[in-house]
Amino acid sequence: MIRKISRSLVAVLLGLALFTGGSLGGSPSPQTGKADLTVSAAISLKDALDEAKQTYIAANPNVAIAANYGASGTLQLQIEQGAPVDVFLSAAPKQMDALETKGLLLEGTRKDLLRNEVVLIVPKDSSAGISSFQDLTRADVKQVALGEPVAVPAGQYAKEVLTSLGIYDAVNSKAILGKDVRQVLTYVETGNVDAGIVYATDAMSSTKVKVVATAPAKSHAPVIYPGAVINASKNPAAARAFLDFLASQRGLAIFQKYGFAPATP
Repeated sequence: MIRKISRSLVAVLLGLALFTGGSLGGSPSPQTGKADLTVSAAISLKDALDEAKQTYIAANPNVAIAANYGASGTLQLQIEQGAPVDVFLSAAPKQMDALETKGLLLEGTRKDLLRNEVVLIVPKDSSAGISSFQDLTRADVKQVALGEPVAVPAGQYAKEVLTSLGIYDAVNSKAILGKDVRQVLTYVETGNVDAGIVYATDAMSSTKVKVVATAPAKSHAPVIYPGAVINASKNPAAARAFLDFLASQRGLAIFQKYGFAPATP
């Protein structure tokens, strides 16, 4: 009898956790009232955020979420120009800092969510023998894909890594610049370049590339993904609730499936 009661109690508690987002599961809390949200997010988050979005909507059918993916710098400029965005997820603090300085973030909502790594990739069937960042300076390595460093955080981090290693000028002369990190990944997947620098999660998402080196941690600023609610949001409560879900145990578990790590270990 005790065993049956215990099992029933556990089942009830788990059910409540899944419905309310309590500590047992960290699941999204159902929201009252209809809300339409637009989330502008770094394109490196796409696969994970698509799943997180669907998980949240399943528990919150009154919330509709449209995702706008792109380079963080491009998304930053869109927000500065008045684009109707509720939540911004950046691949670097720089873009979030710029919006915060201009008073465009809802006070108290900014939080660091995720961490990533910078890696060197080559086509899966490459026979070029590239095994380190220093190999990018070799004469037989003709083209290297990098993100455009002003608007694309992956390009910013790549520049930091190459500068730290003392080879930026040599590699930059061979650079093919991508408008975002997924374009850099595509250049490598198709074999249009000899190598490229992306995030570890991008490399993990593809079966057409292989990682040959990981950038030393001290060669670049930490790859931190912050998130915040935009001050002009027409649904600030719903936007805050969705951001809180992304930062919850359940939300972070989804991102970890795709290779991300929590911002704070």
